[in-house]
Amino acid sequence: MICCLFITLISSGTTVAQVNSNQVPESAVRTDMAAPSPSKAAMLSATFPGLGQIYNGKYWKVPIIYAGFGTLAYFIDFNNREYRVWREAWIARIDGNPNTVDDFPLHSADVLERAMNYYRRNLEITYILTVALYLLNILDASVDAHLMNFDVGEDLSLGMQPIAVPSIADASLSRQSAQITLRFRF
Repeated sequence: MICCLFITLISSGTTVAQVNSNQVPESAVRTDMAAPSPSKAAMLSATFPGLGQIYNGKYWKVPIIYAGFGTLAYFIDFNNREYRVWREAWIARIDGNPNTVDDFPLHSADVLERAMNYYRRNLEITYILTVALYLLNILDASVDAHLMNFDVGEDLSLGMQPIAVPSIADASLSRQSAQITLRFRF
């Protein structure tokens, strides 16, 4: 049983709450389909990225999510390969063994170490961005499911109206000041 709360304003300015169990506002009823559950959408996206968006009916977001994960996977692979190359060259330079083959004889040990640290830092940033994309995917599915019930009816408005109000500073002079009135209607 769904109980709706209707607030009636009486001419004297007092507010009376009335509970009516027979009427449900039209804005609360979705005729096309039941609203998705935000927690279920979040759990589906956490289980398999993009599944929460499919559950919400936002199919166009799935290729964007997988393009992001694909791009980040490419950069993880690239930075990992480069890090290993520069790390092996740096280790070969500082190991003190004269029989070790040096792949970068024109670079100093300091340059090799800086290149190794550069690619390691980029690799760590790419891991952080991958986790951020995963969490953003979950957050997007949950927020999108929450907003399925958001009422965007005609009752939501914001009006701005300039008015001229007489100044009370000096009653003998007929000055007027400009004001802007904001009116919110829910």
